[in-house]
Amino acid sequence: MIENRLLSGPDSAKETRHFVVGIAGSGLGYEAGDSLGIFPSNRPEEVEAILGALGAAGNEPVTVPKALQAVPLREALATGLALAGPPRRLVETLASRAGDPGERSRLGELLLPEARDRLTAWLREREFVDLLLEFPSARLAPQELVDHMRRLVPRLYSVASSPRVHPGEVHLMVAIVRYRTNGRDRVGVCSTFLADRVKPGETPVPVFVSHSYFGPPEDPSTDMIMVGPGTGIAPFRGFMQDREAQGARGRNWIFFGDQRRASDYVYGDELERWRSSGLLTRLDTAFSRDQPQKVYVQDRMRENAAELWRWIQRGAYFYVCGDAKRMAKDVDAALHGVIEAQGGMTPSEAADYVRLMKKEKRYQRDVY
Repeated sequence: MIENRLLSGPDSAKETRHFVVGIAGSGLGYEAGDSLGIFPSNRPEEVEAILGALGAAGNEPVTVPKALQAVPLREALATGLALAGPPRRLVETLASRAGDPGERSRLGELLLPEARDRLTAWLREREFVDLLLEFPSARLAPQELVDHMRRLVPRLYSVASSPRVHPGEVHLMVAIVRYRTNGRDRVGVCSTFLADRVKPGETPVPVFVSHSYFGPPEDPSTDMIMVGPGTGIAPFRGFMQDREAQGARGRNWIFFGDQRRASDYVYGDELERWRSSGLLTRLDTAFSRDQPQKVYVQDRMRENAAELWRWIQRGAYFYVCGDAKRMAKDVDAALHGVIEAQGGMTPSEAADYVRLMKKEKRYQRDVY
């Protein structure tokens, strides 16, 4: 880790950070649009809490899923296993082991067929340590607990830089996850691993590059439309660095949105510089909390429908990065609507047009 700095302002509801990971001499290479995979470790205090709840020393040998050999339990909990997301199967095991009648009754009620939705919601609020602490009479051996756990998998982050500008470095933009459930403070495993426990210049970070089809057009004269609210702006920072370094002639249009301009306009200084220089032909922002009526990037798309359609007709590539659950769906619906209305098409014809854009790789998404 070379750099860790806060991007969001002091009044922001979010904690968004900029990280620079050094890969010089590693043999790794990347292109704008790729992702960096990071292998995090769990917080030591969470590992110790599980060991305490199990009554384990930590040196007990266990085998994690898909592992070739046994490792000490403490190591498995630190780097090999996910400590969140306990499954229904663990509740069933605890119910069969509970020696306390009250605990056994509570677990039995959760496992009733009619309590399925309640159990799902109940588990969503808990991690493995919660179940061990709430039902202490259901004693499990270390391997029995491990057999109910999933592997701790690497996290992928969109690269926010271009190797043409930052050779030997990978820049990342990460929203740090911190929240509270069931009376306990929780954290995002990898985001807080980077923010809190990786010391710049001291702590090695295990990483790999995930190459993607998501990237700028091969022809630098091709126009680009980029929709990236929040951390979705990350890859487009890399795209713009790439274009600037190439002297690309293609036009560039960015739609960026977040909650408040004063605290959430991350990379705003760079975006404004590119707009002033002419590299960024258009920049449309949507800060949802800066006025009584919320405004989002898809609203800006509709406001500029005629011009958006002219760019698309001229062969512009259309990119979306960010939240898959709502934003990407809303942007996709807006794109269909723009093509239908401005192109004088039926909904079916607009859908066919979008499918063709995808086939020609003119419509690309990096959503999560």
